[in-house]
Amino acid sequence: MLIMKKSELINLASGGEDSHLQFKADVRNVDALAAEMVAFANSEGGRILIGVTDAGEIKGVSRIDVGRLNQLISNAASQHIRSPISPLTENVVVSEDRIVIVVTVPKGIDKPYFDNNGVIWLKVGADKRRINSKEELRRIFQMADQFHADELPTKAGIDALDKLRFRDFLRDVYKREFPDNAAELTRLLQNLNLATDNGMLNLAGVLMFAERPEWIKPQFVVKAIRYPGNEIHATGYVDTEDFSGPLQKVFDDALAFIMRNLHKVQAGRGVNAPGLPEIPESVFEELLVNALVHRDYLISAAIRLFIYDNRIEIISPGHLPDNLTVEKILTGNSNIRNPILVSYVAKGLLPYHGLGSGIKRALNAWPEIDFTDYHDGCLFTATVHRKAVEQLKFAGSESKTPVKTPVKTPVKTPDLVFQLFKEHPGLTLAEVAETIGKSLSAVERASSKLVKAGRLKYVGPRKGGHWEVIE
Repeated sequence: MLIMKKSELINLASGGEDSHLQFKADVRNVDALAAEMVAFANSEGGRILIGVTDAGEIKGVSRIDVGRLNQLISNAASQHIRSPISPLTENVVVSEDRIVIVVTVPKGIDKPYFDNNGVIWLKVGADKRRINSKEELRRIFQMADQFHADELPTKAGIDALDKLRFRDFLRDVYKREFPDNAAELTRLLQNLNLATDNGMLNLAGVLMFAERPEWIKPQFVVKAIRYPGNEIHATGYVDTEDFSGPLQKVFDDALAFIMRNLHKVQAGRGVNAPGLPEIPESVFEELLVNALVHRDYLISAAIRLFIYDNRIEIISPGHLPDNLTVEKILTGNSNIRNPILVSYVAKGLLPYHGLGSGIKRALNAWPEIDFTDYHDGCLFTATVHRKAVEQLKFAGSESKTPVKTPVKTPVKTPDLVFQLFKEHPGLTLAEVAETIGKSLSAVERASSKLVKAGRLKYVGPRKGGHWEVIE
């Protein structure tokens, strides 16, 4: 173990107290010390410098006091904290007869920790505060992977279910029919982890399959605004909409909002060819799925979607969970905050390509994306940078004069797919996606909708067959 030098201590103390560093000129109250340790253990860990004043002045403690303080530290960690912790201590000599004791409290692996009075403390900047609400307590259990927000009970019974949506899901995924009676339906929902033991829908059940989730949980929507220029305007905007409904509908509507506010470019195609979006649709598929599935549902706030001239921001409530960092998620690491939602997305509810791969796929398609993990504000932001309009060659025009307003998409994806199959029934879904400038998953969803609506069917074997439109 490296021994801290006096110069390193001086440099450390010069920065002042923060969420990882606390100063104590002296300690005589074991409960007060235990509370500080609890706050660090329940947060990200940190160090307590005993012998440094609140102002950062290094005075040290006498050598006689060192023995007393080390015993106090040991008692606080082992007898005044539940569960006991194991801090590390180091004595740094600052003068001939003065010493600063550096107490390092690791991030806890058995959260939440309580002091002797049963209080849970958390670090908030340089201070600490007690947990005093159910939401905060749930969040700390969530951080410890002992509780998940999507399993929270709601006040919605099975009568709130969108029966047609759930029927189609059962048929497509589980190849089974919708239950005949309420008791059977309740048991099925419970077995599928969508309802609680008392028969009420849990949060996952509401978000995915309730007919009107916004009536039950109005805060869990997406609020989207297209601003002129590159800054937030108090009153001026080009386009705005709030998206509510089941998770799949929120995803589809939010994605459509982004795509209609992007420029369409030729991208090497003929002048009369359909334009491609300036940024691939697959980028926003991945980022929106990430926002909807991995956001913190213990925070009563909407996902915000802001479109500016030079960037697009998707702002999710909740910073990265546990020990994740932006650097780690860029390499494919992940931490499941809402396991029920993730399991249903993997069943095809939303475009899904494997746990931990979404961010990497988005970056592969469009490297100009920044991610910001804002712990103090409890937010995670994905910022997709746009090219300057003068760098784009717009669809439908040989002129390089930029279009100043977003080009709206006049035809919905299912109608584009229908028309193309009508003219070219031998095309594959991948070829259709390339032709109309949409992602493969968007075309798959559109063709599925057409099949369900009775407008499209697949004829012949899986390989070698063809699509047939039904007028």
